[in-house]
Parts: sequence; C-alpha cells; structure tokens
Amino acid sequence: MGAMIVRIPVHPVAWRERTPRKYLELLDQAVEWCTELEMYVIIDWHTIGNLKMELFQNPMYNTTQRETFEFWRTIARHFNGHNTVAFYELFNEPTIYRGQLGRMSWPQWRELNEDMIFLIRAYDNQTIPLVAGFDWAYDLTPLHIDPVRAEGIGYVTHPYSNKRRQPWEPKWDEDFGFAASRYPVVATEFGFGLRKGQEVKDEDYPKAIIRYLEGKGISWMGWVYDPEWYPKMLESWDTYELTGGGEFFKKAMHGQIGAGAQP
Repeated sequence: MGAMIVRIPVHPVAWRERTPRKYLELLDQAVEWCTELEMYVIIDWHTIGNLKMELFQNPMYNTTQRETFEFWRTIARHFNGHNTVAFYELFNEPTIYRGQLGRMSWPQWRELNEDMIFLIRAYDNQTIPLVAGFDWAYDLTPLHIDPVRAEGIGYVTHPYSNKRRQPWEPKWDEDFGFAASRYPVVATEFGFGLRKGQEVKDEDYPKAIIRYLEGKGISWMGWVYDPEWYPKMLESWDTYELTGGGEFFKKAMHGQIGAGAQP
C-alpha cells in the first residue's frame, strides 16, 4: 500500500468487553508487526460525542471521563519508550450534534484535553498527543484565539467531502487549513466510495483533498482499511482485494497523486 503509519481505533465498548489486559495483547501484536515493517502507529480512542456531559452518538461509543482518563493512563504507562507508537489521538470525534448531545464549549473541551495531556505526560513525555476539533473533528477555527495550552502536540481534522459544499478549498482554508502554518495538523480520517476502475477527475473530491492536504503540509491517513466499515478500502479479508477507494489511496500513498505527483 505504501503506508508509513497505521491508525488503530479502540472502541470503548470493545476495550471494556475484551478487558484492558486482553486488548493490550492485541495492541502489542499490532505494534510488533509495525515495528518489523518500520511503520508507525497512532492509538485512537475511537468515540464520538460530548465527553463533558458523557453523551454519545451510539452505544458503542459510550464512555466516561474517568474511563477515558484511565484508558490514557494505561496506554501511556504501557507504551512509554516504544518509538513505534508515535501518536495518541485523544478522542476521535467530538460533537454536540446541534445540541442533541448537550452543551460543551471550546474552553471546556480544551481543558479536558489539557487534563489528558498532563496525565499522559506523567508516564510518557515522548509520544505526541493529537487533539481533535469540533464538528466531528473537522473544525479548528478556535485555534485563532484559544489554542490548547500544551507544547509538543498536534491537531486533528477529518475533512470529509460532506462537511462543506464546493468549492471546497476556500472553506478548508477557513476551517482548518490556516492552522497548518502555525501548528502540526494531521487528517487522521477521511475517505470516499469509488467503484473499481472509476475515473477520478482533478476537480473531484479524492484528488482535490489529497492535493490540498499535501500542498499545506498536512499529514493524512486514508480511512478505512477494512471490508465492513465504510468507506471501505478492502473487498474481503480473504483476498485483500482493494476497492476503488483502496486502489486510489494506494496510488496516493505511492506519490502518484497529490501536490508532488508527476504528470
């Protein structure tokens, strides 16, 4: 595929049901494989919703502040000193969903992240924490006036095509692209459905977003290397046959698409 990093999503429900001890065994296996392949790992607490009020989009994402803090304390203690684990993505997608998941201001969200970062660094001060913006980890506009009060961190955006109407680029500049001139920004999740062999034009979203991210120096991860979760990059775990989206991401990860691609 040409990938240099793997994002591993840990759902709260799976963390509880499998038990932390058993889940750590899975993570250890993945980290060992990635070490052998000279790849890096992001560990992602994969929940969606309002951590302040503990209201979430779906039962699989249900967690608490205490469980979230305990998760990161466990992860930071366990992986301290392991250079393959490069990033801790503190919370997948914060959202209040038009108030249906309650209230949470940016300062409140910033402070929750600062608490997580402080706790992590009591055990591990090398791995880089990644902080997500609002609107399902898309919007970084609060950074204009109120960035997280911590050094050595990065910010996350999930720039799916449905976030804004075309033309996308001016909206991307306003919503998250501006931040890349001051802070490390990583697009840890975005994807799209493509049919096998489907033609993708330069102005279409897949090429537009890769070109934009690489032009801004924003690192990116394609989502999702799986045959069941959408937008899927695999047809099957048996054959590892790629979908149209998987084929596109493979080309992009080999540098055949994007800001530095050769015509």
